[in-house]
Amino acid sequence: MTLRTLDSLGSLAGKRVIVRCDLNVPVKDGVITDDGRARASVPTLNTLLEQGARVIVISHLGRPDGAPDAKYTLEPVAARLGELLGKPVAFAHDTVGDEATAAVEALGDGEIVVLENLRFNAGETSKDEAERHGFAEQLAEFGDAFVSDGFGVVHRKQASVYDLAEILPSAAGLLIETELDVLDRLTENPERPYTVVLGGSKVSDKLGVIGHLLPRVNTLLIGGGMLFTFLKAQGHEVGSSLLEEDQLDTVRGYLAKAEELGVTIVLPTDVVVASKFGADAEVEITAADSIEKTAFGASGLGLDIGPDTAAHFAEIIAASKTVFWNGPMGVFELAPFAAGTKAVAQALTEVDGLGVVGGGDSAAAVRALGFSDNQFGHISTGGGASLEFLEGKRLPGLEVLGWS
Repeated sequence: MTLRTLDSLGSLAGKRVIVRCDLNVPVKDGVITDDGRARASVPTLNTLLEQGARVIVISHLGRPDGAPDAKYTLEPVAARLGELLGKPVAFAHDTVGDEATAAVEALGDGEIVVLENLRFNAGETSKDEAERHGFAEQLAEFGDAFVSDGFGVVHRKQASVYDLAEILPSAAGLLIETELDVLDRLTENPERPYTVVLGGSKVSDKLGVIGHLLPRVNTLLIGGGMLFTFLKAQGHEVGSSLLEEDQLDTVRGYLAKAEELGVTIVLPTDVVVASKFGADAEVEITAADSIEKTAFGASGLGLDIGPDTAAHFAEIIAASKTVFWNGPMGVFELAPFAAGTKAVAQALTEVDGLGVVGGGDSAAAVRALGFSDNQFGHISTGGGASLEFLEGKRLPGLEVLGWS
């Protein structure tokens, strides 16, 4: 089966179209700090509005506990969406209540409304299929067709992702089409040399990806907090750095598997070690196998890859034809530990081929460090969904749209 796309829905002029976007953007004190996911929703929404569809946008934001919480309202996101679309965007302060019903009924052709946070209703994420399906049926009353365009949630079997696509005529939006095209290029006959860069805090979050991609890549670069589990697996002491003791045997297995496959796993040769976790910490750069020999001894914290490693990683990335990067190289939010991540990002902009930023913290990092989206081949909107796809897992939000 192949993915159902917008064309499969026929003419949508005058039709009510529910669009499941991923507007889960970071908001601080009512201000959006990174609107990347909202901007990624614009092409599909514009396509539908230009056809004369009546568009009902649904999304989640954060993790409210199945009840309204002002901290997680989508109202500021709806306002930003209006700015991006260059037209008024109505907002309903509920999901399936009287205000939402009135707002949908008031829509004219080519007009758009955003409904309040789906997760204010416990049915959205319920493990009880009847409750979840019941909420989807309430949502379905607002629409004649459903477009799934929230790639960041396609790995979730939730009311607005899975059940709604079963109830209404449904198809994938342009964002999901783009994401799948890129992921397909990363897994099926990628142009070589093919390098994968993995960082972030925990190696356990990336085990499935490492296992699935090892037979497909040429080089695997390891940074972030997960590097210390790799160093420990090789017999090095890592001070008070983040360490997953229960993953040491698994990591040793991957190191052996890589050698057997002829895949090069590159670990840092130097790291930035701090006296404590904080921007005002004392800092020392040391060899990766000498963390406890710094002035901080066994209390030292490794919080970034070192400059020699950053330069070496950048050289490998820039010489590659295909690169997938997921996870920062250090605690990029703190200036003393951002250099490694910035070096990797800069190298990715210089790839003569396909350079992919794998969503989540990586996407937040490149924007926070001053890079723009158009400097990269692709910035994924779905960190977790991208990783699960690359692990070879089945994604319910895609399967319900015909993907196999």
